[in-house]
Amino acid sequence: MSATRPQVTPRRRFLERRNLLLLAAAVVTLVAGYAVLSAGHPSAAAVLLVLGYCVLFPLGIAT
Repeated sequence: MSATRPQVTPRRRFLERRNLLLLAAAVVTLVAGYAVLSAGHPSAAAVLLVLGYCVLFPLGIAT
């Protein structure tokens, strides 16, 4: 009786390069947003923080 090997399917990486780049851009945007906020520019900080939290992070996770 010969033993048959099960076929091995290639594993898909959890995070592709595009995801990592988007998540890195989100982190950089958030750090910049908090730095701008601490410098006393709340309007510009709000734009950066919303961009990081509401646009870049979801894109990095979803795509």
